[in-house]
Amino acid sequence: MSLQIGNLKLKLTVFLNSLTPKFYVALTGTSSLISGLIFIFEWWYFHKHGTSFIEQVSVSHLRPLMGGTESSISEPGSPSNNRESETSRQNLSECKVWRNPLNLFRGAEYRRYTWVTGKEPLTYYDMNLSAQDHQTFFTCDTDFLRPSDTVMQKAWRERNPPARIKAAYQALELNNDCATAYVLLAEEEATTIVDAERLFKQALKAGETIYRRSQQCQHQSPQHEAQLRRDTNVLVYIKRRLAMCARKLGRIREAVKIMRDLMKEFPPLTMLNIHENLLESLLELQAYADVQAVLAKYDDISLPKSAAICYTAALLKTRTVSDKFSPETASRRGLSTAEINAVEAIHRAVEFNPHVPKYLLEMKSLILPPEHILKRGDSEAIAYAFFHLQHWKRIEGALHLLQCTWEGTFRMIPYPLEKGHLFYPYPSCTETADRELLPSFHHVSVYPKKEIPFFIHFTAGLCSSTAMIAFLTHQFPEIMGVFAKAVLGFSCLQPRHPQFLSKTHKI
Repeated sequence: MSLQIGNLKLKLTVFLNSLTPKFYVALTGTSSLISGLIFIFEWWYFHKHGTSFIEQVSVSHLRPLMGGTESSISEPGSPSNNRESETSRQNLSECKVWRNPLNLFRGAEYRRYTWVTGKEPLTYYDMNLSAQDHQTFFTCDTDFLRPSDTVMQKAWRERNPPARIKAAYQALELNNDCATAYVLLAEEEATTIVDAERLFKQALKAGETIYRRSQQCQHQSPQHEAQLRRDTNVLVYIKRRLAMCARKLGRIREAVKIMRDLMKEFPPLTMLNIHENLLESLLELQAYADVQAVLAKYDDISLPKSAAICYTAALLKTRTVSDKFSPETASRRGLSTAEINAVEAIHRAVEFNPHVPKYLLEMKSLILPPEHILKRGDSEAIAYAFFHLQHWKRIEGALHLLQCTWEGTFRMIPYPLEKGHLFYPYPSCTETADRELLPSFHHVSVYPKKEIPFFIHFTAGLCSSTAMIAFLTHQFPEIMGVFAKAVLGFSCLQPRHPQFLSKTHKI
């Protein structure tokens, strides 16, 4: 055995002495290139999916092979399994996607943006949700009795915009009083707000006639009741969009009147969040007392919250102190009662949606808001800031106070995914849903900020070290060659322990 070991050492020594510096340059250069490619891929995968590819593969494929999942399996009735199911149900409810109350017009706003920039502001997932909303709002089981409604039922399911517009014209040829056909043309064909308003007025005239007719027949059968619900949805939608047209065209008092009348006439339809349209219009009028009255009704513990509710409440409290607020003065004399209330309101708003301040403070660039939003997510923050940034800028010192205080929220909630302060823990599913709702050219805001995985640090260090060794070997080939041979020779030819050698000889 000792003779075999000696021959192996001799062959290894000859092999090491025959290696030239070019071999070491090629070896280290290739290692640096491979580790660099792995690092780039890991970095791209982390920014796209929020996790490490190597870590994901290890957990998903290698851990089951090594038997790591057996200990984590729980019985169906165990407490841990019940907690997990309860958490999943909570996340599912918190990650519900809502219709954006202030969504823009496809033809007059979204399509014009595409014409100018060449970018698509709406994702397929967002438009598919809108198609489902249209089928829910604008169709019913009795549509087959009316040829125009049958055509529109197919139009709402059509994915191609020109085909939808063509179907709307076909419905108008069959029935000149088809309200939903005018709605589709106003939303998608009109290229200006003025054109959209004109078409919505035609839709309103037809919709009111159909609605009065449905009211008279609502008790005849369940089908007539379903038709009345559909006609009610159509009428409310038309009036709301007319109010938004008036708001965009500068007739703000007219828009406020339409919204107030809608809320009085159809109080059960609070899930449409018309009060958020009203809040924005009242802020534009600087009618802060009326804004406070709306908040007193809708900022209630029993009602669902939104960024518009929380941040508008913070804005009103900030307005009373922001013009005289100074961080130096506050640190010297302490905060007054009004300043404490304003800071607490800001902390409450930031806890509900931590993405909004970056857009209000213009730390991130805004894009057109999507047609659907995820509450507490980046999509809701974009939709809020897109319309309300001007209201914060109008109040002197409001953004300065926000800038000085908003980051203090995170000290109260060090583990936001596990425990909140005033709200439920922050849902962990917002990033995935926001990536579906927002266009690919937008960098989605993630909260809480994820730590860079270990494998990205590891591949970056490996790439840098091998690149440095390759550079040194190329610049100083002789020195690095001697060093490499010495290291390899020392590790491979190091004499064994005397006790081990004596045992070997005895054997």
